[in-house]
Amino acid sequence: MDQAAKVAAFQKLHADPGCFIIPNPWDLGSARMLEAMGFKALATTSAGYNLSRGQVDGDATIEDHFAHFRELCAGVDVPINADFENAYADTAAGVADNIRHAAGTGLAGGSLEDYDGTAIYDLAEAVERVTAAVEAARSVNPPFVLTARAENLIRGNPDLGDTIKRLQAYQEAGADVLYAPGLKTADEVRAVISSVDRPVNVLGGISGMTLNFQEMAELGVKRISVGGSLFRSAYGKAMADAREMLDAGTFGFATSAPPLPAFVKLFRPG
Repeated sequence: MDQAAKVAAFQKLHADPGCFIIPNPWDLGSARMLEAMGFKALATTSAGYNLSRGQVDGDATIEDHFAHFRELCAGVDVPINADFENAYADTAAGVADNIRHAAGTGLAGGSLEDYDGTAIYDLAEAVERVTAAVEAARSVNPPFVLTARAENLIRGNPDLGDTIKRLQAYQEAGADVLYAPGLKTADEVRAVISSVDRPVNVLGGISGMTLNFQEMAELGVKRISVGGSLFRSAYGKAMADAREMLDAGTFGFATSAPPLPAFVKLFRPG
């Protein structure tokens, strides 16, 4: 599937009825695993990617991220949506340039945060940045599916009203998808979805959230991502297994792990 076909497939996932899960691999192996399991689209995780390289979120350069995007897009046959943080740009013009460059890596889309790494952008500036990103996304061929993120809820500001106001402003600026990570309850999800008319992404599996796929689908959620949760789960299990070796001197984990041929078959069926 070429990039145009991936973008068309990604747009169709958002246009079709129902909800879909877009899990977050952190490297090519995890991306291929999730593709082989049947997921129809994938999203990067900046936190998982950085941590898998032995560094913290924010350490990778934009060139590192672009190389990561290119590797994943070339390595799987499903659409990839980038966790593009603040587009690694201080200005609206810089946002537009980097969106165009990101589209050139083979991505089907990406998300733009209204957070600069230390603080939430003033709303007027955030809208200017989303507007520039939308214009850039429309200027490339195939077009880039742009998700606008309101970061309040995971950045120390639990103001749902302001979060909705921001999402509405980003909708008016032309964003294709809206996303407010940190929603936890059915009432919060319902309040967001009833206030906008674009597909809404919800972050699943966070602390304090108990909604499952079916419940979120019934609320009208279009897309569910999990951020760095799969990375944390995988590395957390490896840490527990290593602790067994270190503390108990036993290797029980190895007998319950899938055999190597199962992974070979996953990546090279037949």
